Amino acid sequence: MENINRLLLDRTNDIGRDLQRRTMKVAIAEKIAGLIASGVLQKGDELPGERDLAAALSVSRETVRGAVGALASDGILEVAQGARTRVASSDLSELDFGTTIHLDVNRYSIDAVHQSRLLIEQAVVGDAAERIDDETLALLSRLLDAQERCLRDPVRFLISDREFHIAIYRACGNPLLADVVTDLYTYMMEHRRRVMALPDAIPTSLADHRSIHAALMARDRDAAVAAFGIHEQRIYRTTCALLHGERDEPET
Repeated sequence: MENINRLLLDRTNDIGRDLQRRTMKVAIAEKIAGLIASGVLQKGDELPGERDLAAALSVSRETVRGAVGALASDGILEVAQGARTRVASSDLSELDFGTTIHLDVNRYSIDAVHQSRLLIEQAVVGDAAERIDDETLALLSRLLDAQERCLRDPVRFLISDREFHIAIYRACGNPLLADVVTDLYTYMMEHRRRVMALPDAIPTSLADHRSIHAALMARDRDAAVAAFGIHEQRIYRTTCALLHGERDEPET
């Protein structure tokens, strides 16, 4: 009987591990699809290598491999031997999980989105500073390490940047507010990609992230809100500068 019980326990543990792997694969597939839905990744883009993507998403390479395979079977990604995986389609309507942006923020003005983001983020980040757990703080630390390794790769940086922001938003404890501010984060992502390609843009953003992380580590609500405010103001200024530069370009 003891041997049977041990066998059943081992089998139960195996089933649990298999379920966890499948669940993680779906979760990472959702994250990659979310990167496409938000515009961080666009049709034709090459995905980072398996190791780099695993670091950016803070998961194992095996999990990334399974998620990429699932999205490839749905025609979202294109996997070819000896070549980087590419985004083959941005049409996510046939996927079994929800990946759409809840709010079409791009139809609003940059000033309206900026003011809304400042207002909502103050509440979200302040609550996150008071409620964040050690596991999330450790995740943020790993994401900062990953960002340090992609100072010359805007797409890789933005993948990790999105994970960094969403982890903080989720830590506030209010999933509705977290979803709203996540949607605001996606505003004009195509322009953000171009801004992050400018000299010193990534190191400056990384420095902002480190200040935010330090405030969260201290569970200092006021410092976290202030650090996030500086970061958001910088995003607003650089995006405005890019947009104004486009408007000032002479017609050809």
